[in-house]
Amino acid sequence: MRDTATPTTPTATAGQGRSGRSGRSGRGAAAGRRRRFLPPQHGAWAMLTVPYLAGLLAAGYRWPDLPLLGAWLAGYLLSYYVFQAVKSRRPSRYRAQLWLYGGIAAPLAALVVAARPAVLWYAPAYAALFGLNAWYAARRRERSTFNDLASVAQSCLIALVVATVAGRAPAAVFEAFLLCLAYFAGTVCYVKTMIRERGNAAYRRWSIGYHALALVVAAWLSPWAGALFAVLLLRAALLPGRGWTPKRVGLMEIANCVLLLACVALAL
Repeated sequence: MRDTATPTTPTATAGQGRSGRSGRSGRGAAAGRRRRFLPPQHGAWAMLTVPYLAGLLAAGYRWPDLPLLGAWLAGYLLSYYVFQAVKSRRPSRYRAQLWLYGGIAAPLAALVVAARPAVLWYAPAYAALFGLNAWYAARRRERSTFNDLASVAQSCLIALVVATVAGRAPAAVFEAFLLCLAYFAGTVCYVKTMIRERGNAAYRRWSIGYHALALVVAAWLSPWAGALFAVLLLRAALLPGRGWTPKRVGLMEIANCVLLLACVALAL
């Protein structure tokens, strides 16, 4: 008996081919839209979330921390596309992203300010660091080490903002802030020795020297932090030149971020 459910004519077969291509095209278009609205900066998410979580661990949770998180993440996405607009000198290309993330960040930030006006004390520092990032973007030098360190400072300041939202003095989270700052500043040096500066012996020496100094500070803060930073010093000294892929480097840093938060929790 003939199977009439399966098309066998050339026309039907061609239609199936078009349908398959259409499906693949649809998936490709969806991926393109995601890429258009999400920056390809995977390491940035750790810099955004770890200091925020460290601040929560040290200062405790208050309800404005939730809109603060939304404003913080949307603000990062907004700033990324602002810098892209500055770099390209074609802001109209990024109008949709600027309206979307500005429309999310502004009301959430206003809610946080209304609940805790004291967070405005941090505005001058953020404005200065934002201006520095914009200056580097305008000159297409975003990969500068100094620009990366300015971004690290912005990210780590959120721990102090979380303390202010909780109604506590910045001193309450200073240890968490300092550990995050020491760790992420170190990743700027270390990751460059693994990827962009992998053959630069001078850069590797700078990275090792920085991690040795950070180990002294971390050990003074807590024995747990000292143990973690001893491991970070070893990885800065031993891993460059081994041909690790960026993915493998990133996975190791995710594990280090978890250990960093554990150190913050153990220090409480």
